[in-house]
Amino acid sequence: MHKMILIGAGVLVLLLAVVAGVGWYWMTGPMYRPGDVRAGRNLAEPLTPPAQGSATDRWTVAPGIELHHFDQGDGPEILTVHGGPGFPPTQPWAAGRVLGEHYKLIYYHQRGCGLSTRPIASFTDPNQYANMQRLNRTLGLPAQIADIERIRRILGQDRLVLMGHSFGAITAALYATEFPEHVKALVFIAPANLAVLPVKGDDLFSLVRKRLPASMKDEYERYLTEYFDFRAAFRRTEPQSSEFYGRLGKYFGAGTDIPSGSDAFGAGYVPLAAYLGMGKHHDYTAAFHRVTAPVLVIHGSGDLQSEAASRAFGQLFPNSRFVAIAGASHFVFNDKPEEFAAAVRGFLDPLM
Repeated sequence: MHKMILIGAGVLVLLLAVVAGVGWYWMTGPMYRPGDVRAGRNLAEPLTPPAQGSATDRWTVAPGIELHHFDQGDGPEILTVHGGPGFPPTQPWAAGRVLGEHYKLIYYHQRGCGLSTRPIASFTDPNQYANMQRLNRTLGLPAQIADIERIRRILGQDRLVLMGHSFGAITAALYATEFPEHVKALVFIAPANLAVLPVKGDDLFSLVRKRLPASMKDEYERYLTEYFDFRAAFRRTEPQSSEFYGRLGKYFGAGTDIPSGSDAFGAGYVPLAAYLGMGKHHDYTAAFHRVTAPVLVIHGSGDLQSEAASRAFGQLFPNSRFVAIAGASHFVFNDKPEEFAAAVRGFLDPLM
């Protein structure tokens, strides 16, 4: 009898461990999965945008949600998708002056940041999971990907040329997995190494840590502890979140000797939404393998991210090519505008 009790207790402990493991895996998994947007899952608004107002610098993508935008040049349209997540450009890229002779670059501020609508001021619901769901639907990857589709419809384009920078490359790539028939070509600039989480090797935060001066490392570690305390993040108001996430630019700049390249508006809740949407573990590689649109990956030799990581990202797409530009940083379009424009034209001109 004693032996049977011990065996039963052991089985119970094993079952509890399995249940706990499954629960942890589920709770830390992605809130967004490729295909969600097309299927209408986790969307706060329909994909069909409302009638547009008279403002020439605002798109109404959903009731109460407007996106600030501006353009540069004339010709076939290229929709740029900024990175951060949540840090849009304040002005056109330097390369746009050259590209603008042949193409129209369209820049927009994603919802929740810059001069676009910031729909969440704070979180007051004591239910943490309800807050996570609200954030994911309103500002997360489903909302950002759906906005690209809404912009496509507003522009009246059947197929988009998308140019994504850094985290914007991930967003653009995921749009292509959802709506492949509406993508003509993809340009990924310094694509964030986030196709798979956890990252194999050094992630962005580790790369910054390695380059920081010793005098800043303790401060940076304290910041990272706060950065990944998602429960505390929901207690910040939107302005407080903008200030907090904006501090990352300080460390990024100190670790690279270049400005962050972002604007002064701050990111609001957008970084939190992005990281919760991806979860602590995901694998987008199978979805990326199915994207057949032509892909160009552009890497600056002086980027914090290695050339090998950028190459590996491009190799996830079956119809891709790679260009490295010597002497350019993460913001290759500003550092080497002529070389950048030549690479883009060499890729796009035969397709147009």
